[in-house]
Amino acid sequence: MKTKFQLIALLLTSIFYINAYAEIILGRVVGVADGDTITVLGANKIQYKIRLSGIDAPEKKQPFGAVSKKSLSDLVYDKNVSVEWHKQDQYGRFVGKVLVDGLDVNLEQIKRGMSWFYKKYQNELVLDDRLVYLHAQEGAETNKTGLWIDKEPIAPWDFRKLRKAGLSP
Repeated sequence: MKTKFQLIALLLTSIFYINAYAEIILGRVVGVADGDTITVLGANKIQYKIRLSGIDAPEKKQPFGAVSKKSLSDLVYDKNVSVEWHKQDQYGRFVGKVLVDGLDVNLEQIKRGMSWFYKKYQNELVLDDRLVYLHAQEGAETNKTGLWIDKEPIAPWDFRKLRKAGLSP
């Protein structure tokens, strides 16, 4: 028999998990802006800008920016996807996990060394995704996969700060 504490913990965990990915967008990918942003044409003929959660890909002008975009395009362009989204960002994009035939595209970008695990927003992810994304990045770094072949790759958030300050990275 479960104690009250166990039942409350189970209930809270269930509520958190349900709220983490409360909505789903189904559609076909009609655009890839960069290594972490796509456009999905929903069944309702509405286009949705999607920001892949838990990752941050190199900016277009960074090393591996174009390669990261190509990788994402190869994974999703003109394919049917399911987007488990949990919020909209300041630009109106839906932020979520993109799945193609059950494949977690966000995770695949990390495994390929085409993006960083975006630790700043890790608490928005369910614990399992957080751990898998972290280990995927560690594996890509260890194996010098993708952007990790550079000796000191600059994280996109640092690159953006430097550009905003007028400094050339």
